[in-house]
Amino acid sequence: MTQAQAQKYRLGIDVGGTNTDAVILDAELKVVGSVKSPTTENSGDGIAHAIDAVLAETGVSPSSIGHVMLGTTHCTNAIVQRRGLSRVGVLRIGGPATTAVPPLEGWPEDLREAIGQHDVILRGGYEVDGRLLATLDEAEVREACERMIGEVDSVAVVGVFSPSNPEQELRVAEIASAVLGVPVSCSHAVGTIGLLERENATVLNAALQRTLGEMVTGFIRALEERGIEATPFLGQNDGTLMRLEYALEFPVFTIGCGPTNSIRGAAHLSGLADALVVDIGGTTTDIGVLIDGYPRQSAHAVEIGGIRTNFRMPDVLSVGLGGGTIIRERGRSGEGPLTVGPDSVGYRLTSEAIAFGGETLTATDIALAAGNAEIAGTAVVELPEAVLAAADTAVRELLEESIDRMKPNAQPVPVIIVGGGSIIAPEVLDGVSDLIRPDHFGAANAVGAALGEVAGYFEKIYQGVSDRAEARKSAGQEAIERAVNAGALRETVEVVSIEEIPVAYTDGQAVQIKARAIGKLGS
Repeated sequence: MTQAQAQKYRLGIDVGGTNTDAVILDAELKVVGSVKSPTTENSGDGIAHAIDAVLAETGVSPSSIGHVMLGTTHCTNAIVQRRGLSRVGVLRIGGPATTAVPPLEGWPEDLREAIGQHDVILRGGYEVDGRLLATLDEAEVREACERMIGEVDSVAVVGVFSPSNPEQELRVAEIASAVLGVPVSCSHAVGTIGLLERENATVLNAALQRTLGEMVTGFIRALEERGIEATPFLGQNDGTLMRLEYALEFPVFTIGCGPTNSIRGAAHLSGLADALVVDIGGTTTDIGVLIDGYPRQSAHAVEIGGIRTNFRMPDVLSVGLGGGTIIRERGRSGEGPLTVGPDSVGYRLTSEAIAFGGETLTATDIALAAGNAEIAGTAVVELPEAVLAAADTAVRELLEESIDRMKPNAQPVPVIIVGGGSIIAPEVLDGVSDLIRPDHFGAANAVGAALGEVAGYFEKIYQGVSDRAEARKSAGQEAIERAVNAGALRETVEVVSIEEIPVAYTDGQAVQIKARAIGKLGS
């Protein structure tokens, strides 16, 4: 075995709706090779094909791979498509104070049906400052759980202001686990203060545990069959990684890892730490903000599949523009209005686009006809100049408007363009100081997945704080512990940010503290 083969490589995989990307990084995090492979109905098969392809391209031995990282939109797709979700029992600890708004209020009916409607409001809960609101009735809890036997696959336990005091949630979870024998998700570990949004996020987490578990089974099988004994990690919403067991407990944390992987990958490939990242895929364009090498997190409630949640998610703007976006114009002469999307041919691009012998005019056809891109094996696309000009203007205006919406101010900003569909983007955009297309831009998402840092996040309301420094230290230590639980090496973990927010409607002695810690990847 050569010295190059003896080193431990990193294998990054990103499973998208159209393609599964795989990339191998060396010990210095340099890209050795990258490939794209079609995503399959059984995601494990698509992962296996991508691994085989990237190993063949690079010549890297499976035994020399030390870590494997997976990023996926699988959980997001399950929510949007209402498919493969677990039946969830919801135990809200908040009676009688919260009975006016029942669990799952405002959920789309088809999503409620997909997870079942098994919800109970139990007596209990706390005030915002952690004081007892109502005493928990354990007999009531057991009775509620017994009614759910055989009806649910998992349980979501949600207490009023449980991030301030999780004791009742933990006790209810203990009873539910003993009675039902199914996975239990506690809201204080998933979301932040707001009850309804935190409840929604926790229910989604419980609904996704089986979904992610089935995908991970295929992922692990693909590694084992190829003799890859590396430790597997999954990408999470803030652009960092978590160990496999942690991800299976909190699958909802993978929902935003697709765009965050692209943002992290763009930073690594370009060498920039502060910029806008424009990730153009086959169907959508995702625009995120890169700050100090990490995606900017959203400060607002995030809606997923029609459900408002409040767990950590990247601040990303998605618009209906990609390589497969359908271009419509009145007649091939170029006369009449031209429209760009928002619908797309998606994974059918290679069969329905004109350049591939189909009959649908797509954004990729426009780029090829204008001479802005070349794809091996495609037919020559000839279009009227008026159509090319109109399409170019429409694509340019859509990108410029979207970039302006994400810019911190009116000044021009550097923009990193990545993604397989980025061939449709113009070479110059107004409001952009520098337009960068780094090497391996098409596999930026897989590169981001392979970057090996692990984060822990902790948030709590501290009541009667006389020593702010001690409270900050406590929150930081909790963040460190969560990073270690997610797979970071303890000796490398550092607290990178602590934020204090005064709590309204209290006596002035309460403060909400948010802490974030990051460490290097463990084995």
